[in-house]
Amino acid sequence: MKLKFNLKREVKIGVAVLVILGIIAFTERRRGEVAIRDITIKIENVHENHFLDEADVQDLMQLNQENLKGAELEAVNLKDVEKRIKTEPFIRDAQVYSDLKGNVVVNVELRRPVARIVRNDGPDGYIAEDGRLMPVSEKYTSRVVLVSGGYVRQLLKQKSVDETEEGKQLMELLKMIREDEFWNAQIAQLDIDSKAGITMFSQVGDEKIEFGKPDNLEVKFRKLKIFYKEILPRMGWNKYKRVNLEYEGQIVAE
Repeated sequence: MKLKFNLKREVKIGVAVLVILGIIAFTERRRGEVAIRDITIKIENVHENHFLDEADVQDLMQLNQENLKGAELEAVNLKDVEKRIKTEPFIRDAQVYSDLKGNVVVNVELRRPVARIVRNDGPDGYIAEDGRLMPVSEKYTSRVVLVSGGYVRQLLKQKSVDETEEGKQLMELLKMIREDEFWNAQIAQLDIDSKAGITMFSQVGDEKIEFGKPDNLEVKFRKLKIFYKEILPRMGWNKYKRVNLEYEGQIVAE
């Protein structure tokens, strides 16, 4: 009885495997016979950064859209198309797939800029939320904090800001500014010297904020908030030209 039971089970497994292989073979055969009917491009852009549109994605695909329709689906390597789209710095992720009816769907997720690199001796660029460096666009300008100074030359040699320890700290700083409603509205520019020392410039007021290295962020921002919430309302917004946050336990204002 035990041998009979095992035999039945093995027969069932064998039949199931054959059915699955048959379905796969049928699907592949059908796919080879299917012609491309339509191409749909979907751009996921939660933060409304209009750096790219559907026409730009079509150019990245490097395919003749008119000739592509009606071509055999099997003749197009969708994975290669996906790789070409992902080479664009503005694009964080892309997925290209087809259905059994011959429709090709392209899903694209755009990167979100968190800072703009500005310099006098070359083109500007953006720092994305994931640290990736992006070029500027003729189509769209994002209103984000500006980053300038000698340090940006080093940044622009990298593919991503967080390749270095100073870069990782800078990304943490930009994240704190972006996620805090007050700092996001108040801090306009970070000027970073060649040794990664930061001087901040605000939207309101003439003071220069000497922040120092992007470390001890919570402590420094706590002191800076005291300066804005308690000192300036009493002394006047144009009273001070320089504020230093680098000394432990002190706020130095001149």
